[in-house]
Amino acid sequence: MPEFRMPSLGADMDAGTLVEWKVKPGDPVKKGDVIAEVETDKGIIDIEVFEDGVVEQILIQPWQKVPVGTVLALIRTVGAPEAVAAPVLKAVPEIERPPAAPVPAAAPGERLRVSPLARKLAGEFGLDLSTVKGTGPHGTIERADVERAAVELKAKAVEPKPEIPAAAPPAAAPVVAPAPPPPTEPVAPRSTPPDFQAGMRRAIAAAMARSNRDIPHYYLETRVDMSRALRWLEAENQKRSIKDRLLPVVLLIKAVAKALAEVPELNGFWVDDQPQPQEAINIGFAISLRQGGLVTPAIHQADLKTLDELMVDVRDIITRTRAGKLRSSDLTDATITLTSLGDLGVEKVYGVIYPPQVALVGFGKISEQPWVENGMFGIRPVLTATLAGDHRATDGHRGGQFLDILNRQLQEPEKL
Repeated sequence: MPEFRMPSLGADMDAGTLVEWKVKPGDPVKKGDVIAEVETDKGIIDIEVFEDGVVEQILIQPWQKVPVGTVLALIRTVGAPEAVAAPVLKAVPEIERPPAAPVPAAAPGERLRVSPLARKLAGEFGLDLSTVKGTGPHGTIERADVERAAVELKAKAVEPKPEIPAAAPPAAAPVVAPAPPPPTEPVAPRSTPPDFQAGMRRAIAAAMARSNRDIPHYYLETRVDMSRALRWLEAENQKRSIKDRLLPVVLLIKAVAKALAEVPELNGFWVDDQPQPQEAINIGFAISLRQGGLVTPAIHQADLKTLDELMVDVRDIITRTRAGKLRSSDLTDATITLTSLGDLGVEKVYGVIYPPQVALVGFGKISEQPWVENGMFGIRPVLTATLAGDHRATDGHRGGQFLDILNRQLQEPEKL
């Protein structure tokens, strides 16, 4: 029976806290469905399932911190026979799960005003919203009200829950979990929001320290004449409505993707002391957060998408990143990272490779610079592109070929 495990959502992640299950035993699931939420140093991430099936058993309850790779649930794939002890197994999670009071939509005779986040937290804490006093506009119950009520409820609790010790019948244990249960660290539901900014800084620092320590970097740079690309982009956008216009960054993403198709050694990972090139070109697009920090969700199969499709993806990934709505596949699938700091006036970017990837591409701002071509001197809009490569997987020769191909791609924007 397939095991649904705590995923690794980055090279710096050793453990995660299960916040909430979106499913229960007996629920059917399809590939891509979000079935749980996990808290990491970078925020709360929606976790997807990667095959069709039926949730057979939940092994880890909410607010348990477990190592990456821990089995969280068992999922019976479609067509597989049901376990003999299925009726017993399905009863176990119901015994283990702490009882939670239902969250009503409204109190009798009056409309209950509740923010969506407050309603969600109330369900996690097991609070009856009709007992919570709202301090928001027009008496709206907000997150702080729910957290305050949860703290008060916890302070009043003096007896342990009697049903937890009698969790599972002795006979079921050998059938379901012959191995010892995974190590868990109980985490109390928080009365204050976690400091994700501080946690993210720690996570980024840990990953970059590992990268500098373990990866022998080499750096290359080239200047790209963006005259043709910008002229083509301006003419193309003249034909479009404002909402459908393309940004220069989509040309860069597509050019990187097409160059990687010709230099596949830069698209992949270094694992177990050997390179692992990847067929799918999933470009991790570095996005800064307004509250501080950096996240690099993946734009999947960038080489197979049109410029319009890439523009839609860019808008979507930026919106979901800054709204805290990322999925596990957004953070685990990137095969290379692209970072662009041109909007901040940065001329050159020398990035640090995010392990286990083997390359990072950086773009600075497009600026007017002197340019000589065919003996003629002029001023052109010029972009500096850089490559950070892992010397274990490639060398400067292949890196130079990549930058040359990237340059040629941007000289023919109509073919991107």
